[in-house]
Amino acid sequence: MQLLSNYLKHHDTDLELVELIDTLMIACKEIALQLREGALAGILGTTNDTNVQGETQKKLDVISNDVLKKVLLDNPLVRGLASEEEDDPVFGNPNGRFLVTFDPLDGSSNIDINVSVGTIFSILEAPEGATDDNVDMFLQAGRKQVASGYVLYGPSAVLALTTGHGVNMFTLAHTGDFLLTRENVKIPEETKEFAINMSNHRFWEPSMRNYVDDLLKGAEGPRGKNYNMRWIASMVAEVHRVLTRGGIFTYPWDSREPAKPGKLRLMYEGNPMSLLIEQAGGISSTCYSDILDIQPDHIHQRVSVALGSREEVETLLQYHCDC
Repeated sequence: MQLLSNYLKHHDTDLELVELIDTLMIACKEIALQLREGALAGILGTTNDTNVQGETQKKLDVISNDVLKKVLLDNPLVRGLASEEEDDPVFGNPNGRFLVTFDPLDGSSNIDINVSVGTIFSILEAPEGATDDNVDMFLQAGRKQVASGYVLYGPSAVLALTTGHGVNMFTLAHTGDFLLTRENVKIPEETKEFAINMSNHRFWEPSMRNYVDDLLKGAEGPRGKNYNMRWIASMVAEVHRVLTRGGIFTYPWDSREPAKPGKLRLMYEGNPMSLLIEQAGGISSTCYSDILDIQPDHIHQRVSVALGSREEVETLLQYHCDC
């Protein structure tokens, strides 16, 4: 089995990008250790604070965010970073080459019940000639990402990574190294699994309700096959399942906050996961257009998400085109 850094170098990955990914993994290994200790380390439960999203922060949200900030800002390659947990970006070396955005602990509502959570990250290059530390330098369409990935903290810690040349998975070994365990991941084009929060059914657009209702009709319905539904409430875990065995995951617009295009965040969740999905042969969409083509206008911009097996996402898009 190949070490992460050796694998990347062997495949002609930019050496500075390799160094930055190694730096990210130092932080993720520390987060994995904190999670493994759990209640023994006193890190479960919530704080008295809310983040910029208006969500109550878990203790481990704060710990994970602090670990990533400290480790990344110690690397001179980092021009700046932006976190789902922070109001504004934080800037590092003015001569740094890269920008990093991240969700430090996706699915943190699951921490106290010991269900899988994860860290999502996206790497961009700082725009050439940008001399001022300004949030605008982060506002790049997802197709400009030079790398993205996540670390799933489950029974094992697994890194799913793309540098724009396919998706590979690496597992954290007892030695502290990430070792290649799955190369050139491809999502099956067909599926019988879908993941959505059914409790929101009454708030969806008619097109989304019609699509899910037809799935639930099973073999006797218009889709002609029986589907299983999954819902973990952790995007990392949902996407990992899609990458591993196919499926569709969607978190659509709903009418409770109609001015918001969706719940998930474009820069910290939508873009990095969409790059992974497309690099593995799947589709990632807002239900109307490709997520990676969106030009962001805000660092905490939200987005509707439907991603996964190509045939299933294309069918979902057809339901929306017909309305």
